[in-house]
Order: sequence, then C-alpha cells, then structure tokens
Amino acid sequence: MSLEHVWHWLLSPLSGASTHQLDGWVIWHARSMVLAWAILLPVGAIAARYFKVTTGQDWPHVTDNRTWWHAHRSLQYSGVLIMLIGIYLAWDRSTSLSLGAQLHSYIGWGVIALGIVQIFSAWFRGSKGGPTEPQLRGDHYDMTTHRLLFEGIHKSVGWIAVAAAVITIVLGLWIADAPRWMLIVLMIWWLALAAWCVQLERTGRCIDTYQAIWGTDPKHPGNLRPHVGWGMLRHMQTRERL
Repeated sequence: MSLEHVWHWLLSPLSGASTHQLDGWVIWHARSMVLAWAILLPVGAIAARYFKVTTGQDWPHVTDNRTWWHAHRSLQYSGVLIMLIGIYLAWDRSTSLSLGAQLHSYIGWGVIALGIVQIFSAWFRGSKGGPTEPQLRGDHYDMTTHRLLFEGIHKSVGWIAVAAAVITIVLGLWIADAPRWMLIVLMIWWLALAAWCVQLERTGRCIDTYQAIWGTDPKHPGNLRPHVGWGMLRHMQTRERL
C-alpha cells in the first residue's frame, strides 16, 4: 500500500464514506470535550495521584510540596470550564435518535454530572490543620469522618469520570463519523497515559497524600489511620529518597 493510500485511509471517515461534512457547533463541541476530558482532566488526575512528591525531593525531610496541588487545581478547573463551553455549544441542537447518539447523550450527561460533583466536593473538603497551620486541629490533619468521606468520594468519582469520558468520546467520534486519524491519535494518547501510569505505579510514585504533606512520623494522627484509595504507598519513618 502506497503512502498516498495510507494518507487517504487516515483522512477518510470511520464509516468509509467518501464525504464528511459537519456543522460548526459539532466540530467545536467535539474539540472542547476532547481537550477537557481526554487531555486536561486526565493529566490533572495523574498529577494528583503521582506527583505529591517530586523526583529529587528530599522526602520525608522535605514535605508539603504543592506543585501537584497547583497543577491539579489549574488543570481541573480549566477542564471543567472548557467542558461547560462544550455543553453550551451542543445545548438542544442534536437531533439524532440513533442508539449511539442516545448512549453518547446519557453517558455524557453522567460524565458532566461527575465533573461538577468533583468541583463541589473539593469546596467541602474540610479544614487542613497540622503543625504548619495557625490551628493544629483540622479535618485533614486529624483525618476526621468528614475528610475520609471527601477523599473516598473525590478519588473514586474522579477516576470513574475519566473512564466514562473515554467511552463518551469514542461514541462521539463514531456518531460524527470523524476521520480515522482522530480515533487513532486518541487511542495512542490514552495508551501512552496508561503506560505512564503503570510506570509511575511501579516506581512507587503513588505516595499517600497525608504523608506527602506531613511526613511519616507516627506522632501525626493520620499516620495511625488506614489510607484512603487503592494502591497508595504508606511508609513509617522511612529515609527513602524518591
């Protein structure tokens, strides 16, 4: 097969149709949602899970590195804002009654709801506390029921939303009969993110949030409680350098 044939195949719609015409709102709706849910929000979730302690940081001697926090907050707020723009562009405009369109709509609204839940849950995460704060006692430092509930909801809902977004985006590309190269590029991107996560997981980068902020000393009350979330690493008085 010649390069010209390969290029033609990549530019052709997924259905193999000879023409591909979309309304402007469809194009910009798709771009907004892909930017939000395929790029910004997943990368923000990765920052929160794997970069609470950065390479070269003298942890646990040096704690509370807020690089991950600024990255996570900026990416998630930007992603949700762009998501809202995407909703506005598609609001009450779709007329397709196909099964794929209905599934895209139902799952999409679910993803949107989960994204909004994430923003609201972050606003109600409770007080911080700890030795570096004006008040020692706090929901996070003491790992109160309030904080445990927040972490359980925020962590699980976030990853469920990212997984559901992948399904929604693929359905959207299929409904729009997008060029094949778009789906291929997105699949490569998602596989790259997954491989990156596996590498970060295997190298021990998923440090418990509590210990990333306050260290491993058992004098901190949260170190005596079970951590929240799957695969989190918990150390006690380790001198290991990442």
